[in-house]
Amino acid sequence: MKRALLTVRSVFLWILSGMHFFIVAPTLVFLGIFLDPRKHDWLQRSFCRRIALFSGARVEVIRSPGFDPNRTCFFMVNHVNLFDPFILYCAIPQYVRGWELESHFKIPAYGWLMKRFGNVPVPDVRRPSDLKRMWRLTQDAIDGGTSLIIFPEAKRTRDGHVDGFEEGGFRVAQQLGIPIIPISLVGSIKHHRTGHWMLWPATVTVHLHDLIETKGMTKQDVAALSKRVHDIISEPVEASLGKSSE
Repeated sequence: MKRALLTVRSVFLWILSGMHFFIVAPTLVFLGIFLDPRKHDWLQRSFCRRIALFSGARVEVIRSPGFDPNRTCFFMVNHVNLFDPFILYCAIPQYVRGWELESHFKIPAYGWLMKRFGNVPVPDVRRPSDLKRMWRLTQDAIDGGTSLIIFPEAKRTRDGHVDGFEEGGFRVAQQLGIPIIPISLVGSIKHHRTGHWMLWPATVTVHLHDLIETKGMTKQDVAALSKRVHDIISEPVEASLGKSSE
């Protein structure tokens, strides 16, 4: 009986959050044609909070003492499900966009929103000219005071554990001297598991960790930097999964 009720609840939440997305997203795209997105950032945040709420997630934020909300940076985050970008936008207290696979820009409504709001396209096929464009757009965003969210796993986890990181984002951070703030999403796997359709009531905790400076690092430091960030992000995630299995 309980399973049946949760199934009905999931169907209702998908319909509710989906209707909200496809009604509000085109409105934000329309506003983006005439207004700088910074001028209606509060609307975007409100939109993301409702997406999280309507999907059944409660969001809480924990800031480490060394977290600096005023530094333009790369936010490196573990990737769990399709609600991650909305939950992150609820939690990060500064103007932020993200690296987004170029193919995602072709998704109706979502892709239009990402393109209009200035997300940086990451080429699916890594040709030198496309990579140079990505680096240029990344530099332009950082110079303009826009922090960027990067999912260094480059895919969503299926079991909740943090997978291995690709080093591309770390190489860009090292080359351009962009600081990194690791973020751990804890509890997302309890809310929604990629590959399944059920939405479960859950608290998603967003851990905003200490800022890591990259200026002065060399190419030889990139692998160690990637491992350091992976370890920081993994610690609260793995601790949560360990408690769940007890």
